Amino acid sequence: MSSGSTPVRGFAARAGAWSAQHRWAAVGVWVLFVVLAMGIGTAVGRAEAPEDDLKGETSQAQRITDDAGVEEPTGETVLVQARGKDGPKATDPRFRAAVADVVKAVRGTGETSAVTSPYKSGTVSKDGRSALVQLDLRGDPDDAMDRVEPVLKAVEDVADRHERAGLRIEQIGGASMEKTFDDAFGSDFQRAEYSAVPVAFGILLIAFGALVAALLPVLLAISAIVATMGLMALVSHVQPMSDVANSVMLLVGLAVGVDYCLFYLRREREEREKGRDPQTALRIAAATSGRAVVVSGITVCVAMAGMLFTGITDFEAMGLASLMVVAVAMIGSVTVLPALLSLLGERVEKGRLPFLRRRARSGRQDAGESRLWRTVVGGVLRRPLLWTVAATGALAAIALPALGMKTQELTLDQEFGDSLPIVATYERVNEAFPGGAEPAEVVVEAGDIGSPAVTKAIADFRARAVSSGASKGPVEVTLHKKENVAVLSVPLVGGSDLDAASKSLTLIRDEVRPATLGQVDGVEAPVTGQVAASKDFNEQLSSSVPPVFAFVVVFAFLLMLLSFRSLAVAVTSILLNLLSVGAAYGILVMVFQHGWGASLVGAEGVGAIVAWLPLFLFVILFGLSMDYHVFVVSRIREARLQGRTTRDAIAHGVVTTAGVVTSAAVIMVAVFAIFGTLSMQSMKQMGVGLAAAVLIDATVIRGVLLPAVMALLGEWNWYLPRWLRKLPDLTHDEVTPDELAAAERPGPPRTRTRAGSTG
Repeated sequence: MSSGSTPVRGFAARAGAWSAQHRWAAVGVWVLFVVLAMGIGTAVGRAEAPEDDLKGETSQAQRITDDAGVEEPTGETVLVQARGKDGPKATDPRFRAAVADVVKAVRGTGETSAVTSPYKSGTVSKDGRSALVQLDLRGDPDDAMDRVEPVLKAVEDVADRHERAGLRIEQIGGASMEKTFDDAFGSDFQRAEYSAVPVAFGILLIAFGALVAALLPVLLAISAIVATMGLMALVSHVQPMSDVANSVMLLVGLAVGVDYCLFYLRREREEREKGRDPQTALRIAAATSGRAVVVSGITVCVAMAGMLFTGITDFEAMGLASLMVVAVAMIGSVTVLPALLSLLGERVEKGRLPFLRRRARSGRQDAGESRLWRTVVGGVLRRPLLWTVAATGALAAIALPALGMKTQELTLDQEFGDSLPIVATYERVNEAFPGGAEPAEVVVEAGDIGSPAVTKAIADFRARAVSSGASKGPVEVTLHKKENVAVLSVPLVGGSDLDAASKSLTLIRDEVRPATLGQVDGVEAPVTGQVAASKDFNEQLSSSVPPVFAFVVVFAFLLMLLSFRSLAVAVTSILLNLLSVGAAYGILVMVFQHGWGASLVGAEGVGAIVAWLPLFLFVILFGLSMDYHVFVVSRIREARLQGRTTRDAIAHGVVTTAGVVTSAAVIMVAVFAIFGTLSMQSMKQMGVGLAAAVLIDATVIRGVLLPAVMALLGEWNWYLPRWLRKLPDLTHDEVTPDELAAAERPGPPRTRTRAGSTG
């Protein structure tokens, strides 16, 4: 492709050159890859991740029941309750008639078994105003959610018939709550997914001012997502996948797919506006922005790989799915995008919207520069120490509340507030029967479950659970004599208050159990249930934080060190990203834990951050932040290689990348903000956390703190100790625009100044 003496170096430059020369082949190969990946993935199907893959007592209890072949049916409860103080009590004939009607209706569906009247089981509240009809759903508990609808409809019909009698009749249980959660979760994510693409396209249309240029990043991002969906199905037979992983993959894929294409397109357009011919502009974009995309993509993949160290299937699935979509988007951006740009040529500007952006005059040497950011950066570079202290102090102050972060699994009422009717039912059951909506379950396994010693230990446990204050009873026992297993259902004091319920659980595990069941040799008695699963999950997640943090930080540092051959750049990149993540944590704690300004985002302070979010945010934000950092620092280094002073290179790098970084950040903030509008509290927390972090990262970090710190470091920015110079040199493929332009003309190659000479 070149007639000069500068060879095309590096994967991105070579891929761009090949794609531009073999345009139809590159497009054809990409389309074939996407179609084959999706086709094969659809054919083999996706292996779903198990719902519960926790370690600890929850896992131990599951193992006992699985090994014994004990299949605990999915239990449901129907609350029959008087409305108001004047409503009928449980002894009233109207109340009894309503209970009998409920029992008859749910039995009539053919989907239930073991339907028990409260008058037989004694599940009538102390004030006599509430009673629970208990039932089990037939069939496999794993798909009980799919069979609960007829029972819900039958209960609803009974409720309508007895409403005039002053009675409230509502159903709640494992299957009905799961169905409600899945319906809300599915509709929330569907709304977000459908909104994300139009929002991204609209912002790109404003950024480029041309329909075709705006369409390219969106189409390539979507094609990368489609291909990854097929690959996920293939990989799922080794690493099971989940709907959550699919949604996170879409979110990350859209963000990085659009970003990478945006970086590439804006550089190609900038070079054409400077008067370069289309061929040279494309080669420059491939060698510069293309290289930045590859470095960024590899760094993001490393960050996403951190989730593989959690040992939690959902996290492993999210990490692997995100890693794959980033890799696919990266490869697509440096292969098929150059081919499309070469095919389109000037037609990439088709569909121009003149009222949004005027075509720049050819030959402008300040093409791509932002006047606003030139003013801001100019002020920062005049007083770098002042701006470093001010920006660092402000971000540290914002991050400070994160030191008091409290994490937990959110209860149903915390997750949905009063937006779902079942939440009110959940609260009413817990008020009338404390802990009844989410009891703990003790799975007892013994050599002989019917032996006198075990029988006495179970009786002692039931009595002591109540006398210790951990439960108000009744503690119910289900015996499986043949399998030598018993299941004890223990309503926990605290009910929907997870803190109080956790204390009751700790009392059961640490005091009641050792003093009773723990006294019999050969007896295993792990405690499981919703509260126990939440506690075990939190502990497992906490134990995985150090290895994940260490892996992400160490490998990101090494990649930056090798890619820029600068100790200062590697260290500052890690510190700035950690500061950005810390500020995001602080905002989350202020808004969702303390409730400061929660109403502004349509949320409420729930006193805690959802347990999985801090680790998830760290990995995602660390990866996405590297996008901007690599892009900006690559441009600064490029200017330095062209012979500019370090300070001039900083100003040039930040100002020329400000437009594309701002556009990319606006897209990400808008897409993440959509999740902040969803009904689920955990989705609100994720959306607000991601949006706030990206906004801080693209403005305060990249526009103020990065240039200020680099200005203070001066020539030390390019310092690499002698003992580190033996490391692999990943800067060998760097080529400046002037060298590439000169390579198009015969004659001697241009001389450049090499960064990294200090030391």
